[in-house]
Amino acid sequence: MGGFSIVYLAYDQDGTPVAIKEYLPNSLALRTDGELVPQVSEEHQSAFRYGMKCFFEEGRALARLVHPNVVRVLNFFRANGTVYMVMQFERGRTLHDYVQKNRGNIRERFIRGVFTRMLNGLREVHSHKLLHLDIKPSNIYLRNDGTPVLLDFGAARQTLMTDTPILKPMYTPGFASPEQFTHKELGPWSDVYSVGASMYACLAGVAPQRSDERLNNDTVIPALKAWEGQYSPHFLATIDWCLQLDPLKRPQSCFALQKVLAQRHRETPPPPKNWLEGLGSRLKTMIGRT
Repeated sequence: MGGFSIVYLAYDQDGTPVAIKEYLPNSLALRTDGELVPQVSEEHQSAFRYGMKCFFEEGRALARLVHPNVVRVLNFFRANGTVYMVMQFERGRTLHDYVQKNRGNIRERFIRGVFTRMLNGLREVHSHKLLHLDIKPSNIYLRNDGTPVLLDFGAARQTLMTDTPILKPMYTPGFASPEQFTHKELGPWSDVYSVGASMYACLAGVAPQRSDERLNNDTVIPALKAWEGQYSPHFLATIDWCLQLDPLKRPQSCFALQKVLAQRHRETPPPPKNWLEGLGSRLKTMIGRT
């Protein structure tokens, strides 16, 4: 159970396991044992219906996505006064579980590989005018063969369209971009922040400081300083680039970030004393030299 939905393990007529996700925001609807139809008060009817429409449209959009790095939506339908999404069941474990088990012993090559391939899927999501808005290690699933899959689009209530009503987005503190708290314009750069926070968490074992708190008193130790000598400066600078509080100073697309992550280790000059100054431009220069 989550704040927006419930996920069930089920089996189709052939005995194949699937995951069924049911729209049931616990702030708007209640349901007692044995009931199928959610109970929604009159004051919450409008918000519940709008959220259900978004959930249905999300199912429709995700069903069009056929990509090895995005969870596959097999079906979506209305029933019992709500909406359901049927998704392919994947066997493996989350990146979060992997990080906790191997804490302090995670290689740069592994992180680069996971996120470079995951960004393939996120690029496909963005190309369909969807945002994820809840990227974190527990929503990146590693199949048994090691390939990553983006899970749980429960926060993808915002589209890149600007003419749709806004449903209050859900987010995970520590991984959400500052604009998700301040309600400023969201875009691919918002997911890029979450990718940076997820890579940071792979090194630290925990999420970085909440971005809304960072706006007032930033206590996050830059990756370039925290793990100096343990990982390449190029890789650490890439993480810090993604974690810029100003959206315009981050990579503006998955492709821009992916191009940097896919590069092999390289010798880079030591960061200047004011490491923040010109960070994005330095990385762009690195890209241009490849």
